[in-house]
Amino acid sequence: MRSIGDPCDRLREAIVSGEFQPNERLVEADLSVRFGAGRTAIRAALTVLDQEGLIVREPNRGARVRLISAREALEIEHVRNALERLLARCAALEAGSDDVAELRAIVAAMTERLRESDTLGYMQLNAQLHRRIWKISDNQVAIKMLNTLKSQSIRFQYGTILRPGRPKQSLREHEEIVAAIAAHDPDACDAAMAQHLGHVLETLQWAIDAQARQRPWSALREPALGARS
Repeated sequence: MRSIGDPCDRLREAIVSGEFQPNERLVEADLSVRFGAGRTAIRAALTVLDQEGLIVREPNRGARVRLISAREALEIEHVRNALERLLARCAALEAGSDDVAELRAIVAAMTERLRESDTLGYMQLNAQLHRRIWKISDNQVAIKMLNTLKSQSIRFQYGTILRPGRPKQSLREHEEIVAAIAAHDPDACDAAMAQHLGHVLETLQWAIDAQARQRPWSALREPALGARS
């Protein structure tokens, strides 16, 4: 047994990354050993993740990872899009010179990852850029809601980066968003984020349709990756 940080955070990460699959049972005793935490801490973690919508707890049957349908994933993305546009507007008004410099540095790193065909590295930086914009916005309620929604739908998002031409398009969209933030122009930032998120939705639908042609969502075992495209 070993301690590896907060069990709630670790369990959330394991679910989001695909270590635990949809409908997989979560046994308290096994989780206690795996995460080096007491049963009370594990039980508290399961309660939090149940509230976040990541797991389902059933009387006399324990907990399992919640299966999210393709339709729900799209609905979640629509809600996330509205929140992200709000935070982008706020970020354009709140950003200081240091914030802009950090955003530009992340975009530069994303460009390098794309040049090296490092898809995973690009996706990680992509998510980092969005989180940095959230932080700059300083809207804690919206940020909390976005974090929960991100955890619920993240398995569906990996396929979006695989669409031919999408990574380069995604990079251009992020460059426009950062430029609007640097100009402190909330309307331009809203428009740039709306364009980006509209393409994300289109590509998510494309990925869902592609997966559906291969096998039912209920039988799908998703890749252990997750980030915004």
